[in-house]
Amino acid sequence: MSTPTVTRREPLAPALLTARNAVALSFALNGLVFASLVSRLPDLRERLELSNGGLGTLLLAISCGSLLALPSTGRVIERIGAGATVRAGVLADTVGLSTAAVGAVLGSVPLAALGLFVHGVGIGVWDVAMNVDAAEVERRMRRTVMPRFHAGWSAGSLSGAGLGVVVIALGTPLLAHLLLVALVVGVVAVVGTRGFLPAEPDHADEGASRGPSAWRDPRTLAIGLMVLCFAMVEGTANDWLALGLIDGYGVAHWVGVAGFATFVVAMTSGRLYGPVLLDRFGRPAVLWGSASLAAIGAVLTVQGQALPLVALGIVLWGLGAALGFPVGMSAAADGGPRAAARVSVVSTIGYGAFLAGPPLLGHLGDRIGTLEVLLAVTALMLPASLSVLATRQPR
Repeated sequence: MSTPTVTRREPLAPALLTARNAVALSFALNGLVFASLVSRLPDLRERLELSNGGLGTLLLAISCGSLLALPSTGRVIERIGAGATVRAGVLADTVGLSTAAVGAVLGSVPLAALGLFVHGVGIGVWDVAMNVDAAEVERRMRRTVMPRFHAGWSAGSLSGAGLGVVVIALGTPLLAHLLLVALVVGVVAVVGTRGFLPAEPDHADEGASRGPSAWRDPRTLAIGLMVLCFAMVEGTANDWLALGLIDGYGVAHWVGVAGFATFVVAMTSGRLYGPVLLDRFGRPAVLWGSASLAAIGAVLTVQGQALPLVALGIVLWGLGAALGFPVGMSAAADGGPRAAARVSVVSTIGYGAFLAGPPLLGHLGDRIGTLEVLLAVTALMLPASLSVLATRQPR
């Protein structure tokens, strides 16, 4: 999908404007429900009496659910549309979240794992479907807007983290917190996603569906590798930054969550202003800079010791993590045959890493420390840097 810079923007058609707002709302709600769970991970670990490795194993239930659902989501979208697919994902997501909360309160690891598995199915279905529709909206708008949709996810995540800080400080029970979030998100998302657009077929490529699978396209797989690395960078912060600060520096629970909120603020800022840099300097240059910021930020977060250095590290980490995933979605949808299939493939690869990688770090954290395991971010930036050239727009 080509997204040339336009000097004069014409008003959007009402249906397209509605679709843009619906997609932005979907991203924000997705971030809200995800961060709400993240903010209660220390409580989940405590109530179920788990070690870091045990918590990591439990979180693999989310990964298993998502990885089971992701490969077939593209076909579901083709049959019932992105909007209906998102609504199905929202239902599974919120029901699973509620079940996991009940399991935590009862001290039942199996019930919590079942809830997180269903939650993971919902996450995977919801994420792929909203990214596919976001790519369609961006294509019709003829502007670089995907990072701003993902900024909506970050803003929702920030809201969820901020709400988490407040309810934890007030002593609100885990069950009441997560049940309320599930109810509100479920109702608003079901209503809001009715504005989604149906994807338009590529008329120039009507025979493309009989061509090679998008899973065998070298450029798509290279973009997937880049997205995989950046998704791991973001997912590591989502799952382990708050716990790393609590365990590594001995700070209070709310301070750890506030550190995660700082990361989300930085990432949201990067996604809001990133399109300006992308239009000026191009995707590869901006992504190379992003990889450098993420690596430096992770080192400062772990080794900084002094609060100002640690805070600076978290900010740099958030800025560095901001653009990899959304730029990968845009690059996958660049003009050519089977854009929706490529978006589904890259989203599947990226979200699989986003979910499967961080739980595995829990076991490593038991060996080297919850804070020290965050240094894995620096290693991930090497393969990310080697694959960013695949994001260049095809001629």
